Amino acid sequence: MTMDKTGGDALLVSSARAELDINQFLPYKINRLADRISQALEKLYAESYELNIAQWRVLAWLSHCDDLTAKKVCTYTNMDKARVSRAIQSLEDRGLISRTPSQQDQRLHDLQLTDAGQALLNKLVPEAQAWEADLMSTLSVGEYRDLINIMGKLERQLERVGGSV
Repeated sequence: MTMDKTGGDALLVSSARAELDINQFLPYKINRLADRISQALEKLYAESYELNIAQWRVLAWLSHCDDLTAKKVCTYTNMDKARVSRAIQSLEDRGLISRTPSQQDQRLHDLQLTDAGQALLNKLVPEAQAWEADLMSTLSVGEYRDLINIMGKLERQLERVGGSV
C-alpha cells in the first residue's frame, strides 16, 4: 500500500494486482484438454492416414451430414475460412471428397464423400472410437454420462448469456 500525497487526510491506495490461477480457470483447462486430445488424435490420423486435424474434422462432418458446405464446416467446427478451404482442397486433391455447385446458392459448393473417402472413414472411424474408448476408460459410466451432461449444460448456458458464436 502506498500513501496518496494530495495533502489533507492520507488516502491509502492499493498497489496489489489481480491474479488468476490459470491452472484452475475453466476456459483454460477445457481449451488445454481439447488441444491435447486433438494433438494426440492427429498423431493417429497423420501416421496412418496422412490427415491433419482440419481434414479429419471435414471428413467427420461429412460422415455425419448429407448437406454440407465449407461455410457450414466453419460454423460447426469453429475453424477459420482459410483453414477449412485448405483442408477441403487437400481432400479434394486426394479424391476423398467432391465439390459441386449448390442448387440453392451458386456461390456455395456442396461437399460429398467419394467412395475413396467413405472407405477411408470406414477404417479410420473404428480406430478413432477405440482411441476415445481407451481415453474414457479412466471414467466410470456415470462419470462419462455426467461429463457429457455438464458440457451440454455449459453450452446451453453460453447460448443464454450470449456467448454463442
